Amino acid sequence: MGCKIKIKGILFDKDGTLFKYSETWDIWCGLVLERLSNGNKTILEDLAKAIDFDIQSQKIKPQSMVIACTTHEIAECLASLLPNWSLEAIEEFLNEQVYDLPLAEVTPLKSYFADLRRRGLKVGIMTNDSEHNAMAQLTSAKLNPFDELDFVAGYDSGYGAKPAPDPLLAFAKAVGLAPRDVAMVGDSLHDLMAGKRAGMKTIGVLTGPATQADLSPMADVVLPDISNILTFLFDEVD
Repeated sequence: MGCKIKIKGILFDKDGTLFKYSETWDIWCGLVLERLSNGNKTILEDLAKAIDFDIQSQKIKPQSMVIACTTHEIAECLASLLPNWSLEAIEEFLNEQVYDLPLAEVTPLKSYFADLRRRGLKVGIMTNDSEHNAMAQLTSAKLNPFDELDFVAGYDSGYGAKPAPDPLLAFAKAVGLAPRDVAMVGDSLHDLMAGKRAGMKTIGVLTGPATQADLSPMADVVLPDISNILTFLFDEVD
């Protein structure tokens, strides 16, 4: 079982990488805008325009900030259109609306991470979602983040957010690896840009809104989804 490239650790983005993007976040976006606008069509249209959400199709547009930005940044964008809300209240509201949303695992995550760790790889997750939401969603996927992963961080974990390299470097430090021995896996340019800035390998996946053409300039390789990583890294997959 030989490894094609020297990788000792893998850091994954969450949304669009571990979970199919549209199944969760299109629903989330439609839901929060409807609730924030409280039946006011003009406010709804203004909010949707601000974050590039197509009301008619109920889809997030490819250029939407929702895809890669933090919840705090989304709240900042919406705040000027919601004068009766504080920034803190909007951010808290946005985070709360994640509960009970549908999740579609790209591949069965529990067995996937067990396989990676069995092969001696350190594995972690860094998301621009909140750490609490990440923990809750991983738990709903039957994972115990404390026992089955080596690192989980969100934008509010104290390391910063992508595309800054700091949270990626925090993973490398936490698991005792040099950045060059780590691969950052993600579905957006923010993920891959952070990986490049951290001095890591970069693996793009096509389970989010971005295309191969979008990701290729920042990726060492672009794969259909995370299930292809084992085939890419190892000559044989058990």
